[in-house]
Amino acid sequence: MLHYLRREPGFYKRLFLLALPLILQNLITTSLGFVDTFMVGLLGDYELSAVTAANAPIFLIQVIIFGLMSGLTILVSQYWGKQDIEAINRCMGFAAYTGVCITALAALLLFTFPTQVLSLVTNNSILIEMGAPYLKIVGISYIFNAVSSVYVSMQRSAENPSLGMKVFACSMLLNTFLNYCLIFGNFGAPALGITGAAVATLISRIAEFLLVVLYVLFSRRVPLMPRQFLRPGRDTARSFIRYATPVLLNETLWGLGTTVMTAILGHMADSADMLAAYTIMGNIDKFTTVSCFGLAGATAVILGKSIGEGASRDRVYDLSWCLLIVSFLLGLILAGLLAVALPTLFIPYLYPLFSLSPLATRAAVMLCVVYLILLPLKSFDISNITGVLRAGGDVRMATVIDLTPLWGVAVPVSALAALVFDAPLPVVCLGIYSENLCKMPWGIHRLRSRKWINDVTRRDAS
Repeated sequence: MLHYLRREPGFYKRLFLLALPLILQNLITTSLGFVDTFMVGLLGDYELSAVTAANAPIFLIQVIIFGLMSGLTILVSQYWGKQDIEAINRCMGFAAYTGVCITALAALLLFTFPTQVLSLVTNNSILIEMGAPYLKIVGISYIFNAVSSVYVSMQRSAENPSLGMKVFACSMLLNTFLNYCLIFGNFGAPALGITGAAVATLISRIAEFLLVVLYVLFSRRVPLMPRQFLRPGRDTARSFIRYATPVLLNETLWGLGTTVMTAILGHMADSADMLAAYTIMGNIDKFTTVSCFGLAGATAVILGKSIGEGASRDRVYDLSWCLLIVSFLLGLILAGLLAVALPTLFIPYLYPLFSLSPLATRAAVMLCVVYLILLPLKSFDISNITGVLRAGGDVRMATVIDLTPLWGVAVPVSALAALVFDAPLPVVCLGIYSENLCKMPWGIHRLRSRKWINDVTRRDAS
């Protein structure tokens, strides 16, 4: 297997230059969410659990946006290999229309029925009352984020990953400052608590949208073509629906599964403690996998461009194995770092910052132990599903491989363990992460078939 790692001179430098800005962008985006969680967590356990419950439906919006970005990457990376700028503008326009429609509808739902939505996540009336104002405001922010993310994704697929890093860095810094002002009432601002965190997020999302608009006006790398952007055409719609819709469905159902997992914990006897522990572990997961998703993003761009340039199937196959081995090795390194950080950093310093109860602390530790054991498999799966298979246009099988273990294994096992059998904590934690045990062998089988290698670009522009 290691012979796949022998590549032409400059390959790993190119991979690093593509992946690093994506990793930093993901890190910055994750940090924006963590800042909310950390600062709200300083208010107390109930405030932290309320934001966790409110972020469950918000997470669905986030994964829908990520699905649009992933679907756009499939088409744009191959069109970039052909240097078809008009087709890139058409794809971007259709993605932007779709993103705005979906997020506007979601924002309207969350603004109109916040308590009803939260009641699906938890039956704790205190958490519902505290989280409703946060949910109403944050939902609006993702209308702006949808447009920004689509444009950033297009530039990333055109080998310009640094734009997203810069835009989201500015957004995170502004969000952090506004959180400090509006949550605690610093610099003369009102102390709004959880609502202040929501207002800070909304303002920072508007700011990143304006930065993207400013960049569009001066960009020459992929110049904006208003006619193609505003009128994508039926051929583009068909291509996007064929290749992006399964990805969008994949991310939506995956996000729904994660939300259901939160709801399962929210209906346990010790729901506040379990939700607090799950929130901490969720943020550790996000910070850990930013590297995995960054590498997967670079994988999608490299493979998509190679297919678009007309590379042979053997070359694409060998290239995919090289990138997946690198992903697995990255997972091993990250797991080792977590194994060191758990006793030396998390338990003595991080967990006490959130004033966790003894039960919440024990749950957070157990979740982390199970997670780091399965992390190398998860890293491989991320690159294989979101990088390799999607870049080759094999979106339907990628969706099946991603969703079946989640809905067929992880969700029912977790529900039975937590709500029916009242199983010991380690069993519940294993159920939460059990999907990773199924995905890797299935993904390898599909990879070896080579059926995933397809040129998805349409020949005729309209």
